[in-house]
Amino acid sequence: MKTPPAKDRPIAMASQFMVGAGAVSIVLALAAFGRLAPIDAGLVIVAIVAINAIATRASYSSDADNQQLNALAGIDIAVEDFSDILTEPCLIINERAVLIYRNPAALKRFPRARVGDPLAFTLRDPDLVEAIDAAITSGAAQGTELHLPVPNETWYRASVVPYRPSEDRNFVAITLYDFTEQKRTDRMRGDFIANASHELRTPLTSLMGFIDTLQGPAAKDEAARSRFLGIMRSQSERMSGLIDDLLSLSRIELRQHVKPTTEVNLNLLLREVAESLEPKIEAAELVLDLKVPDAPVTIIGDRQELFEVVENLADNAIKYGGGGGKVEIALIAGASRSGAHHAITVTDFGAGIAEEHVPRLTERFYRGDAEANRKKKGTGLGLAIVKHIVARHHGLLSIRSKLGEGTRVEILLPR
Repeated sequence: MKTPPAKDRPIAMASQFMVGAGAVSIVLALAAFGRLAPIDAGLVIVAIVAINAIATRASYSSDADNQQLNALAGIDIAVEDFSDILTEPCLIINERAVLIYRNPAALKRFPRARVGDPLAFTLRDPDLVEAIDAAITSGAAQGTELHLPVPNETWYRASVVPYRPSEDRNFVAITLYDFTEQKRTDRMRGDFIANASHELRTPLTSLMGFIDTLQGPAAKDEAARSRFLGIMRSQSERMSGLIDDLLSLSRIELRQHVKPTTEVNLNLLLREVAESLEPKIEAAELVLDLKVPDAPVTIIGDRQELFEVVENLADNAIKYGGGGGKVEIALIAGASRSGAHHAITVTDFGAGIAEEHVPRLTERFYRGDAEANRKKKGTGLGLAIVKHIVARHHGLLSIRSKLGEGTRVEILLPR
């Protein structure tokens, strides 16, 4: 908290006097022209003078309080100026753990942090308290981590540095570095590895079980052998698909921040996807309705990745929306209100997806109906791959679905 310079106080006092005098002049003019009764004018003038006097005393009182607080704190103005330019929250406390200064970044991050209050009112963490005690006792800088679960879960690395401007004054400067995003990334990576291991282990365990059966009790059972080999092939295909999706996701993440540079004709792309899906469409006894404009629609992008996006979405529509009898793929030029985007939509008219599952469909390995998806050989990575590719192309992805009304996936790609 910085005290206003003493040289500015006469100016402030003069300003307050001028404001009060101006208000009195206006009241007198109103009385002179008969717009205000004399007795009322007198009462208003008395009120103005009283309010002006209270404001002046409050201003001096505030200045005096600021001077006293800074005098008690004993913080060098250079320390305040330095902490003010930091982009990370910086809190300075005294030896009694009372907050005596916080920079603008700290005030923004912790609006309830008030000078003069104990630090525990804002940050309650046993590790931080221990680090502060160790810093004051040893005179050496300490480090620790803070986990604040409310209002939003955040993690900070705290640098706790003792600061002694004189022999009888001990202060501690606490600087907080937010590493919430890194923590979430680490957690997501751990969850991803665990999920991938589980997804691979399930078909692998099944394969090992069938192999043991074929080598033992079913060694001479032709009917059982034929049935088991069919299941083993299905499980092998599932493992192969999962590994392919994992590799695809890894490649996309490596190029996540590399801007595509090639020109892609979306009309031809969608027609090629439709042709590649003909065997699946026929096997599912569906009708594919392809709608593309006559005029060429081109964007800058990665052709292989965009092909994978449309293919994934259409494949999902065939697998999970086949009951509707039709799958629609459409290209709409200049789809956004500003005409800055082209839209690719893939729509099925099947059973649809429960509303509570829709926001999480792009999460890795997330399945609304896990058992049904496994039966249809879903890896749980298709929409995660789509999301990453669309993000790389600076596009937008939206999914709309209702039970009994099918699912519509829309991708907006910049022109």
